[in-house]
Amino acid sequence: KGPAVAKNFEKRGFAAWYCPTKEEALAKAVSLIPETDVVSWGGSTSIVEMGLYDYVKAHNPVLDRDTAKTPEERMEIMRKGLTCDTFIMGTNAATQDGQLYNIDGNGNRTAALIFGPKQVIVMNKVEPTLEAAISRARSTAATINAQRFGIPTPCNANGMCADCLSPQSICNQMVRTRRNSGPQGRIKIILVGENLGY
Repeated sequence: KGPAVAKNFEKRGFAAWYCPTKEEALAKAVSLIPETDVVSWGGSTSIVEMGLYDYVKAHNPVLDRDTAKTPEERMEIMRKGLTCDTFIMGTNAATQDGQLYNIDGNGNRTAALIFGPKQVIVMNKVEPTLEAAISRARSTAATINAQRFGIPTPCNANGMCADCLSPQSICNQMVRTRRNSGPQGRIKIILVGENLGY
C-alpha cells in the first residue's frame, strides 16, 4: 500500500518515498538535507521519534523557537523559519489518493508548507479518504495536542472536538493541500511503515 500511496502523491507534483522503517525514513530525510541548509520545523513528535530533530540540530544551522528567551523572540524565530532552506514537519493526516490535511494554531507550520522555504519535508499519517483525514486531524491530533500542552479548550476537558471558538483554540487554520505548490517536488513526502507520533 505504501508504494502505491507514494505514486499518488507523485501524480500531484509532490516527491514521495515509502520507507518501511523509521531508520530508513531518517536516512532518506537526511539524504535530502544538505548540511549547509538552514533548517526549521513545526512541532512534531514524528520527527523527534525518528531522530530527525536531533540530527538536524547536530548537523545543520537551525532556527529553533524553543531557544527564545521572550515571546517576541520566539515569534521572530518562527517568522524567520518561513524563509529557511528546509522546513520539516509531520502532517496531521495524509490521504491514500495523495493529499495532506493540517490543522494549526498560529499558522507557522501551515504557512511554511504553503509558501516560503525552498523545500518542505513531511512525515505521514495516512488515512483512506479526505473525510477520514479531516476527522483524524480534528478528533485525534488536535485533541491530543490540546491535552499535551494543557490548553483550556473543550477537547482538552472531554477528549472530543466541539468545533469551539475558544480564544485558546489550536484549530484556527485548517489547510487541505491537494497538490504540490511551487517547483515540482518542493514538498517531499516520506511515508513511514511504522507508527510515529499521533
